[in-house]
Amino acid sequence: MRRSLVNLLVFGAVMLGSISVAMAHHGWRWTTGGNIELTGVITSAQLGNPHGVLTVDADGEIWRVEVGQPWRNERAGLKPGDLAEGVEIRVVGEPAADINDKRVKAERLFLGTTEYKLYPERD
Repeated sequence: MRRSLVNLLVFGAVMLGSISVAMAHHGWRWTTGGNIELTGVITSAQLGNPHGVLTVDADGEIWRVEVGQPWRNERAGLKPGDLAEGVEIRVVGEPAADINDKRVKAERLFLGTTEYKLYPERD
């Protein structure tokens, strides 16, 4: 009985820890809460679930840009091939709270003069 209780408590702790990590990664907790604007050229794009990730060269600094899930990108009006290597992009979004982590979660994207609102409820 005692061993079963210990196993259950350990299992529960592991599950809570896993959920916390997933929530922190896929939520907004790792960001500053304020927006920055970043302009550069996409050097690689990995689009898909749980969200797309772009590598962007912004004046020699390499940034990781998290974009939406495929359905969110489509809802914003993005089409296959829009987020591809060599495309110039302007990103408005929330940067990582750790300034050394060159990462931003995109709220809005601009390709040329066209705006794509990934998170229209955020600003």
